Amino acid sequence: MGTAERMKLEASGNVPIDLTENECLDLLQSHDLARIAFLFKESIEIFPINYCLDGAIIVFRTGLGTKLAAVGATTVAVEVDGWDPESGIGWSVIAKGRTEEITTNPGRVAEHLRWMPVHPAAPGDRYHWVGIKPSAISGRRFHIAPAKRPGA
Repeated sequence: MGTAERMKLEASGNVPIDLTENECLDLLQSHDLARIAFLFKESIEIFPINYCLDGAIIVFRTGLGTKLAAVGATTVAVEVDGWDPESGIGWSVIAKGRTEEITTNPGRVAEHLRWMPVHPAAPGDRYHWVGIKPSAISGRRFHIAPAKRPGA
């Protein structure tokens, strides 16, 4: 199904449309702010991250703390979403996988990833580089009906 056909179908109803992996990667590539979620010490943690995408590998930087302590210990989910108020089309992409610290990893791939333009917005030192090679990527696009005012 072509992109134009999919968008017409989406606009015609409130049925979410599953995105292909390539569509998900295109949307991930077009943004640089996401949320990362994971289980850590019996608590669900969610943090914003600034990231960059290289192929399917998500790269972000972090400082000392919960995100770094969880590296390699648990599966994470990275979520990015957006919507266009003009068309009423929204979307959400989730990439799941394990994290790996690549700050001091040898090799050309790790070195290349450390050159990615990741610019953390949060204050503080972010000297630790982390990569995620997703084991699963999924996404959906959907039509958001205009909000109705009470009593209208």
